[in-house]
Amino acid sequence: MAVLKDFMAGSLRVRVFDSRRAMGECAGGDAAEYIKRLLAEKDEINVLFAAAPSQNETLAALCADGDIDWSRVNAFHMDEYVGLDPQHPAGFRNFLRRAIFDKFAFRSVNLLDGNAGDPEKAAREYDALLRAHPLDACLMGIGENGHIAFNDPPVADFDDPVLVKVVKLEERCRMQQVHDGCFDRIEEVPTHALSATIPALMHAKRLFCSVPAATKAEAVRDTVNAEISTACPATIMRRHPAADMYLDRDSAKYIL
Repeated sequence: MAVLKDFMAGSLRVRVFDSRRAMGECAGGDAAEYIKRLLAEKDEINVLFAAAPSQNETLAALCADGDIDWSRVNAFHMDEYVGLDPQHPAGFRNFLRRAIFDKFAFRSVNLLDGNAGDPEKAAREYDALLRAHPLDACLMGIGENGHIAFNDPPVADFDDPVLVKVVKLEERCRMQQVHDGCFDRIEEVPTHALSATIPALMHAKRLFCSVPAATKAEAVRDTVNAEISTACPATIMRRHPAADMYLDRDSAKYIL
């Protein structure tokens, strides 16, 4: 696979590939090798997964590795809409079931419940679950507004005291779901979600961040070059000791 650029932005390794497929093959392959290495050392591991079209190629490559013992992997779910019909195909639980969770016999699959009667209570319960299962790896992306998970700039907090919270979604974030083809109109996109916080993501031992498509080009440029601040939450990855960001030619067009 052709690598167009490979450099460091702070502690963040950034690689640009000539195609979206090549990007996903490398990201998924790297994640698979890391998971297998950990499983050679530990009885079980904990992995947090993002759900978005940006993850399609990465998850496909990860699933294609036939040597991962998924029965020793506890799977966690990064974010979920509050109040969306539980059968809606855009639900992140449903995305992850289709993409990976239903393909293998995991040790456990732990899903956020966006339809809980008390979302704040659901957030606290998932927070406790993450604290009991320190994350070994996180497969993630970044949003058009630079969000990671659903930590949009207005609600992002690098020092958040909790690991999961209920958040209000910024309009640009909601429009991204329309751009991604998950909803036909912004009015259909829920206004709130349950989300892992930035400390939850940053506590993972390894970050594998896949970011394809031209719609993410401004966010990629800011992630790499802007001041580290919640104005572009993804900039915090430049402080993570073991983070990799994988880009295609389109998402990297402002940094090539």
